[in-house]
Amino acid sequence: MGFFGAYEYKAKNGQKWYLHAREKGKVRFYFFSKDSVDALSDIPGGYEIFLNPRTGLPMLKKKEKKEKVKK
Repeated sequence: MGFFGAYEYKAKNGQKWYLHAREKGKVRFYFFSKDSVDALSDIPGGYEIFLNPRTGLPMLKKKEKKEKVKK
């Protein structure tokens, strides 16, 4: 758990989900669990939460980069 506690996402149905990360080789992946033990304290930079439309579970995805419009 982080200094300020685990990052908690509360779904519309009232369930609480906690953000976790695991590393396999050089790859780091993020997932949500109902267990708060060893949860991350915040969302990593450049990511945002979205709900999987099929399962309704929270997931992380990389934020879309906004293109600058030249004048």
